[in-house]
Amino acid sequence: MRIESVTPIFIDRYLFVEITTDTGIVGLGESGAWGFQEGTAATITRFAEYLIGKDPLLIEHHWQYLYRWTHFGGAVVMGALSAVDIALWDITGKHLDAPVHALLGGKVRDRARVYYHVFGETTDELVDGIADARRQGYTAVGHLTPFTDALRTEPYFETHVQKIRGAVDAVARYREAAGTEVDLCIEIHRRLSPFEAVQLGNAIEQYTPLFMEDPVLPDNIDEMGYVASKTTVPIATGERYTSLWEFQMLLARGGAQLVRPDVCIVGGITGARKVAALAEALHIGVVPHNPLSPVSTAACLQIAATAPNFVIQEFPNDSWGEKGDMRPEPSALVSGAAEHDGEGFVTINDLPGIGVALQPGAAERYPYRKREILTRLHVDGSVVDQ
Repeated sequence: MRIESVTPIFIDRYLFVEITTDTGIVGLGESGAWGFQEGTAATITRFAEYLIGKDPLLIEHHWQYLYRWTHFGGAVVMGALSAVDIALWDITGKHLDAPVHALLGGKVRDRARVYYHVFGETTDELVDGIADARRQGYTAVGHLTPFTDALRTEPYFETHVQKIRGAVDAVARYREAAGTEVDLCIEIHRRLSPFEAVQLGNAIEQYTPLFMEDPVLPDNIDEMGYVASKTTVPIATGERYTSLWEFQMLLARGGAQLVRPDVCIVGGITGARKVAALAEALHIGVVPHNPLSPVSTAACLQIAATAPNFVIQEFPNDSWGEKGDMRPEPSALVSGAAEHDGEGFVTINDLPGIGVALQPGAAERYPYRKREILTRLHVDGSVVDQ
């Protein structure tokens, strides 16, 4: 069996890759470098120069070859490599008529617990979102910011006390709305300095969040270690890391109690399973990052199925986050999309490969929408992290 074609495919705001073999098997993957889809697609096309004519079953060899053939890495390169890797695992599973999780050692669970995205431009909207998730049967909610999802076009200013006390008050309201039946995954989105993160973490301990995610920027791993050492709220991070070695440095510094590998940017299923194994050696939990499509969800579920230290899976809703900006329906995008079972879980299926395939005509129904380069500014004109 040989690779015949490698094709990047833009749909809505997603970037997929289909790899076709001379036996007719088609593998499907997705990139997670969502801010740089055009560059990632060009890198996939470059990788095709090597891949065409090769045996698709030599997944680890191809991973090593493409990762090490130059001295350059980063999000664009790893987004492309991740998409290719997922597609190669998909081909291998289909060739052997087995789900990818069977090739990774078999399932340790039949269902994966999931958390539901909650968005809102006001605290009231976020509280309503928690109540809605609870009615739907979810037992955890995430993408849940204590600062609200204010528009990036609005200049920002708060005093320190407004910022921290406002966030604490918001988390208190979230816990009241959630009760003890729903866990809170508090999303900071790298908005805080280290001292702010420690102050906030200590103040919200009483509300028992499942974790506080990405409290500070990922640039300096020592900072995450500092924050984690100063609060009992579990720190979850890693969605911006693009390699196993960054996770090793994070864990060596005690920087997280939960790791968040993004299967579509950390090197695909190959990279994510290694991160999960590294974390398992330290009894660190795994919460795969997944803000993307049902293809990413399907790839993540292969890790959820096989990692003993899996904790919970991010499960996007139908919105991109801003009012009226809706994602394509999962069933209109792919066949085999995972569905919430009404009890806070999704079933891990046993279909060959990753278990999903693009629906015919999806690219035509949902043409590519390029993301605008837009970040929030402070009232003084400087850049704000949001």
